[in-house]
Amino acid sequence: MAIKGSIIKIAGPAIIAQGMIGARMYDVVRVGREGLLGEIIRLEGETAFVQVYEDTSGLLVGEVVESTGNPLTVELGPGLLYGVFDGILRPLESLRKQKGDFIARGAVAEALDREKKWTFEPLVKVGDQVGPGDAVGWVQEFSFKHLILVPPNLAGGEVAEIKKGEFTVAETACRLKDGTELTLMHHWPVRQPRPLKERREPREPFVTGQRIIDVLFPVAMGGTAGIPGPFGAGKTVMQQALSKWGEADVIIYVGCGERGNEMTEVLDEFPKLVDPRTGRPLMERTMIIANTSNMPVAAREASVYTGITLAEYWRDQGQKVALMADSTSRWAEAMREISSRLEEMPAEEGYPSYLSSRLAAFYERAGRAVCVGKPERQGSITVVGAVSPPGGDFSEPVTQATLRITGTFWALDDRLASRRHFPAINWLRSYSLYSPLFKAWYKDHMPADFEELRNRAGALLQQEAELQEIVQLVGPDALQDDQRMVIEAGKMLREDFLQQSAYSDVDSDCPLEKSYGILKAILRFYDEASAALKRGMLLDDILNLKQIEEVARMKDVPKNEFATYIEQWLKRLPEAFGAKAAEAATA
Repeated sequence: MAIKGSIIKIAGPAIIAQGMIGARMYDVVRVGREGLLGEIIRLEGETAFVQVYEDTSGLLVGEVVESTGNPLTVELGPGLLYGVFDGILRPLESLRKQKGDFIARGAVAEALDREKKWTFEPLVKVGDQVGPGDAVGWVQEFSFKHLILVPPNLAGGEVAEIKKGEFTVAETACRLKDGTELTLMHHWPVRQPRPLKERREPREPFVTGQRIIDVLFPVAMGGTAGIPGPFGAGKTVMQQALSKWGEADVIIYVGCGERGNEMTEVLDEFPKLVDPRTGRPLMERTMIIANTSNMPVAAREASVYTGITLAEYWRDQGQKVALMADSTSRWAEAMREISSRLEEMPAEEGYPSYLSSRLAAFYERAGRAVCVGKPERQGSITVVGAVSPPGGDFSEPVTQATLRITGTFWALDDRLASRRHFPAINWLRSYSLYSPLFKAWYKDHMPADFEELRNRAGALLQQEAELQEIVQLVGPDALQDDQRMVIEAGKMLREDFLQQSAYSDVDSDCPLEKSYGILKAILRFYDEASAALKRGMLLDDILNLKQIEEVARMKDVPKNEFATYIEQWLKRLPEAFGAKAAEAATA
């Protein structure tokens, strides 16, 4: 029997309904004549507190609230890739066909196309035993062998019927002896993490193509990172760059309460881009959840949970997944608004007391894992969450909660952004807790001196920052030549290594080998210059060498030509210093 109640209070996106006897926490409800989608977030006796995922304008006290008896679930199966969805996984294209350019209230649209046929190839035969998470077959989706899995919440059993052929996602492709029918898709509650067989420690970096991240502050494959920064510091451009060039098999981009024009830019630009690893369109490995700032605030929470559930599904396929959440601050603001509407006791700065636990529950669903079921698969979820602290104040609650949870912290600085230094990551405030875990990976994949060069670069930048304070007080003339050389080397590191253009065809994506080559060139130049100063060469003569200009142009050398270029450049460098010294001696 359906559980029905009636509205007794409406407060923005939150409503209170009475007569909801038998309703459960997080059950989905339909509200009012138009059947607005909502979710029960608190129960007191027969009174239910509901957050509504659609605009509540025009709702009346006394209208019906009907529980579906199920939690908020999403459809998982073939057809998700290349998709653009709203916060509750309704395809925007389907909604547009139904109702026009603006999403109408109470609209219903299935996430997966019920008409499209997929060619199903069985991996098991009649009589085989299958259990939770086992792959019973696969379909080809773009370049992926999309596994059809026994849902992890099913017990499994003996296969009674399975056949190769063309199926829609809703048609039965496999039948078990106990009568259970398996289709190409299944449903999963978004708030419930999918089970794992075993968690693994992250041991390799998530290579992003951004030099400052890959070399100085790497994030692990299966790690978590926070990007806090004030408005205009480049959070969205940074996440878009990670989505484009990150070494992930599947990208999920969650636009959670951000500006509509930024989502428009993503929707406009991504379909035109080509994946550098496969040569195929980038959207073929991408899903976008567009939940802009003018959409109802309650849907922000749903969009974050929907995104991480999609990520877990692709992890269970054995893929490396990267999830970009832009921005978790907007989700926290939605929690604050709904909490205040429900008259809960506020904590710091008005946020609810459960802010930290909600953020932690989200970030902890990241990780590298052995998946449940056969054949054995390993997958990972790397989560990068943007944080938008008001006025760039990193002491505010959302930033502090993110700091405690994430393993990598990329602090964006508006002073760097105003100087047009992008990515505007402050190298003195950022850190990565994952670097020590990558020693074995660096040993196998990078030259032996990589870690030494990285540590030297960090120390040189720190030294330069200290000397810059002296320069601002007394001017550069008070410094000795070797100290002025430190400032010049720091400037080369900042401008020629840390700076990177997101809009350059060549420089937007920098492989780790090229990053290493540029870093080696700058530090080799610094070593040669320091030795030349000790031999009596003038600093001005060193600063007039054309090699400084050549270092500045290295980032624009194409990837396939770089190895030859850097090898020849390193050979010529001692000769250039020798020639300059001889020229100075004869002058």
